[in-house]
Amino acid sequence: MKRLALFLISFLLLNSVFAQLSKEQFSTLESALGERSFFNGHLTGFMLYDLDSQQVLYEKNSQLRFIPASSTKLFTLFSSIAVLGDSTQTVRYISSGDTLRIWGAGDPTWGYLDFENKALESLIAKHKTVIFSDSNMDSPEFGYGWQWDDYYYDYSPERTSLPLNGNLLEVRKVNGKPQVSPERFQKEVFTTNRTIRELERDFHSNTFYYNPNNFRGREKYIPLLTSPELFVSLAEEETGRNWVYSSDSLPDNHTLLRGEALFPILKEMMLESDNLLAEQLMLMVSDRLFQRLDTERAIEYILKTYLSDLPDIPKWVDGSGLSRHNLFTPRSMVALFEKLYRMVPDEDLYDLLPTGGVSGTLETSYQAKEPYIFAKTGTMSNNHSLVGLIKTNSGKTYVFAFMNTNYPYKASVVRREMEKVMVMVRDML
Repeated sequence: MKRLALFLISFLLLNSVFAQLSKEQFSTLESALGERSFFNGHLTGFMLYDLDSQQVLYEKNSQLRFIPASSTKLFTLFSSIAVLGDSTQTVRYISSGDTLRIWGAGDPTWGYLDFENKALESLIAKHKTVIFSDSNMDSPEFGYGWQWDDYYYDYSPERTSLPLNGNLLEVRKVNGKPQVSPERFQKEVFTTNRTIRELERDFHSNTFYYNPNNFRGREKYIPLLTSPELFVSLAEEETGRNWVYSSDSLPDNHTLLRGEALFPILKEMMLESDNLLAEQLMLMVSDRLFQRLDTERAIEYILKTYLSDLPDIPKWVDGSGLSRHNLFTPRSMVALFEKLYRMVPDEDLYDLLPTGGVSGTLETSYQAKEPYIFAKTGTMSNNHSLVGLIKTNSGKTYVFAFMNTNYPYKASVVRREMEKVMVMVRDML
């Protein structure tokens, strides 16, 4: 009797889960993702979810954990919207006469890309001396599990309480040689006989090398080795004010400066998969919650409060997804995305998501006369994920999570096969 009851429960659940798929449609998906498919050569997880009926249409390995890479930024997006509201946490400060004491709150916009930070610049301009402290920064410069040899790639800049110019060195090729900005680092650029094709930074210092015979100049930015002393020196050059570093604790009687609009930062993070913005957003979330810059603590809080009802507890360690220690299941990714879908107005959500054949990291893939994929990508060696929305030919919109790991070929090969599946879903439903 117990076995019969369990069988009936399983049968009813299975038929409920796949109630909106015909046998033919279910069989088609099974063929596309099953034992004889391309995806049987590595571990793949997939879930397709109907937002209207709140039912799972199809799933495969959706309970297994995968390395999400940059699709982690969906968690950062959710946290930022839930906690920060509509503007950045910029600095906490005390103004006394012509002296300004500031503690960075994680805002990454000062001198970075096309962002403006007029509120901060205006505040600094009212004072002759700025005393800077980073005593409220608890997180280290690099996230847990980041690859050590990513240190000279522009996608892996260091995290700080108040970045300037994205904590990056700008590089241009002029007359076959690298020309750098800030200009002060030009004297730290040397030639080498090593077979390198770009300007590279020394691991332990802001010393840079290039091979004049091979220099291509395609890498436009290189992360700087940061320090409070370097920051105040660069800030002094930037503002024309006297800057002093002093690691004073943040007192209770301070003022919070909330600076720029948050949405453009979120949009840049999502479309271009900007790691610096993602990491600094989580620091701002932490500042908002605790007046401390502690990504680990902020993540723990978000998981215990806003995301306590996810199907599977994520292993979530950073804002960007650079760490291989992040582990999420497809069904938790779908559950998170549904929260975003219910929270964010449609127009804004679609504006934030890379669009197949149109924008961001999907500009050259999932191309169609009518865009049908709106999703966040996540790619690192042997791992590729796509999580977001698919619009089908019937006019309906579904949430999906498509996650792959442990494949031995290029990510482009996996993307092509994934695209075949998503086209099939679009045309079938």
